[in-house]
Amino acid sequence: MYQINNTQSRTEVVVRQNTLIRQVYAWMGLGLAITAIMSLVMVSSPLLIKAIVTNRLLFYGLMIGELALVFTLSAAVNRLSNSVATLLFLGYSLLNGVTLSIIFMVYTAESIGSTFVVTAAMFGAMSVYGYVTKKDLTSWGSFLFMGLIGVVIASLVNIFLRSDAVSWVVSAIGVIVFTGLTAYDTWKLKELAAAGHEGRKPAILGALTLYLDFINLFLMLLRFMGGRRD
Repeated sequence: MYQINNTQSRTEVVVRQNTLIRQVYAWMGLGLAITAIMSLVMVSSPLLIKAIVTNRLLFYGLMIGELALVFTLSAAVNRLSNSVATLLFLGYSLLNGVTLSIIFMVYTAESIGSTFVVTAAMFGAMSVYGYVTKKDLTSWGSFLFMGLIGVVIASLVNIFLRSDAVSWVVSAIGVIVFTGLTAYDTWKLKELAAAGHEGRKPAILGALTLYLDFINLFLMLLRFMGGRRD
């Protein structure tokens, strides 16, 4: 946990923390808005949706593109200019809107909306906790990372098993993992700000991290709360 040194006041640290968190949420909100708008655009065009669903090469190409953007932004953010980092984040949000539009073919719009509201409430509560807590959440990191790896591996295996039971278990664990990550990642951002990290690139990277927490929590909850179309 970061310790304030004698050369800076507590007020200066709090200002940096508040500034970074505001920037992170502003970028994250923009990313979610772009994703939502792009999903609605896709839904309004049955031909576009059909193209993604029926063309596996296109679908997996979009998924690979998303992963490439995430890894590039996460690994090379310090070597990128502000404008490039911004474009990568916005591009990822756009592509994610394209792929997420498929859920409208599986679940009703009402259940998607209600799940989004629940996700926002849970995310907001845990993010606030991560920001205001005085506890050192460092120990959460390794535990949640192991849980995340377990969710990813189990999800990949279940692509072949196609087991409803496994899907439910993975979703339940996923809800716990991404709820915890929301608090941990917010706390980590607060610590980074206290250590002097500020500016657009830390804000963009923080926004991407919390964006991923939100989207994954939403998708995990949707498996429980989503009402399937007839």
